[in-house]
Amino acid sequence: MKMKRVVWITMGLCLATLLPVSAQNIAYRSLKDFLAGRGDTIYTLKVERRTRSQVMMTGGADYRIVASESEMKPNYLSKRAYLIKQGNDMYINCKKLRFKKMRFGSWFAPAILLQGNIYFIAVPLGTVAAGETMDVKLGGTVGDAIAASSLVSKRVSYEVDVTTGEVSFVGKDRMQVLLKDQPDILKAYLREDSESASVTMKYLIQLRNLNE
Repeated sequence: MKMKRVVWITMGLCLATLLPVSAQNIAYRSLKDFLAGRGDTIYTLKVERRTRSQVMMTGGADYRIVASESEMKPNYLSKRAYLIKQGNDMYINCKKLRFKKMRFGSWFAPAILLQGNIYFIAVPLGTVAAGETMDVKLGGTVGDAIAASSLVSKRVSYEVDVTTGEVSFVGKDRMQVLLKDQPDILKAYLREDSESASVTMKYLIQLRNLNE
């Protein structure tokens, strides 16, 4: 009997290690709270990628994030949260951000933490993409942010300086500073000759993984 009990306990422990662990969801109300590690735990969180037509109609970032109605009021996160972590994934609220006084619009953008600062992916603002002059303000009531439909699918990378909260564009100049101690990675990045988010983030993630 005692032996059976040991067997069952052992099997239970083995199964426990095989069961998936739910990702922890944490919402931070401000940059200051995020840096201090003060966040609200959310048990039920839904992350939805917005469609191209939704972005075209109302502007803003790529992700809609909501909590269950039993935990929070509708739109509470989109209005109050500065940043949300879901396991290893991170999303920053574009409603809280400005780039040279220009708005990104509402909703959440994917982000990473690197060398103490936050890097995220969003639509081009001002003169930051492909050498084009784009004086665009996002987040209007009927999508006045997207003056040209071609901007709907374009994404570039930005950096939030956690000391000042200021947002800056991450282009070739900034990437050369970030990658200066990794000449091989820098060389590979420059060969791509692109400032799109798909390229920039690829190398930022490489750099982050080296630093972990």
